[in-house]
Amino acid sequence: MTLDRKESSNRFFNQLRESVDFIQKKTQHKPRIGLVLGSGLGSLADLIENPTHIPYTDIPHFFGTSIEGHAGKMVLGTLSSIPIVCLQGRFHYYEGYSMAQVVFPTRVLCALGIHTLLLTNAAGGINTRYRPGDLMIINDHLNLMGDNPLKGPNLEELGPRFPDLSEAYFKEGVAALKQSAEELKITHHLGVYAGLIGPTYETPAEVRMMRTLGADAVGMSTVPESIAANHLGVRVAGVSCITNLAAGLSPQKLSHQEVIDTSKAAGSSLTQLLSKVIPMLDSSANSA
Repeated sequence: MTLDRKESSNRFFNQLRESVDFIQKKTQHKPRIGLVLGSGLGSLADLIENPTHIPYTDIPHFFGTSIEGHAGKMVLGTLSSIPIVCLQGRFHYYEGYSMAQVVFPTRVLCALGIHTLLLTNAAGGINTRYRPGDLMIINDHLNLMGDNPLKGPNLEELGPRFPDLSEAYFKEGVAALKQSAEELKITHHLGVYAGLIGPTYETPAEVRMMRTLGADAVGMSTVPESIAANHLGVRVAGVSCITNLAAGLSPQKLSHQEVIDTSKAAGSSLTQLLSKVIPMLDSSANSA
């Protein structure tokens, strides 16, 4: 490792340590599961018991969120008696952050000791069977962002140079989410999530392209976080809230307000699903 690379590596680990130390001094909770709540989906955090709330702007090397529907807070506590840490909102590549900055909160969650990361997002439906308000359990993704959070020198302390993503969303997690949704009688699908940069919504031609490629839903997040967590050896599961039909599939133009409104309306189903599945994911990790 050259001197520059060593200095860069040391700087990153110092920043990670500073963030983790700050959070650990604020709470006695030792989370085992991490949650990232997407646009309009932050209400789940209200169910966390004995919560510790930490604004992102207080945490070293975090940023404030600039997007409506993202509260910009970390919440630690218990949900269904399981210690968890929750991010109410995320950083997006289209906001001007680097990929390393986008996934820094993910790496902090992993460094806090979680064994499973649950990612949620608001997404546009590409699959013509999907309807606004449906939930899609992510079983794979397409990285169409033109970038990767692991680009550049590999930090071997985090993971291998060429991590395997054949189970970017681990099979037991997909199965547990599906079983829980069926038992709760929640309308759901299994599908592939396509991650694009944004902030523009996709054109009808781009939507047709993605359908040809095998995508069922599209959004502007999640993929970098999944890659970063898998690199660290943390299990990843994901759920998309289908907030609208993608461009060309609906007569009206797309708007962020529609995304927020539909996410909030579907929030009850997502809250029920995650509350039920979290103990199952924790139990499967303990028995592994």
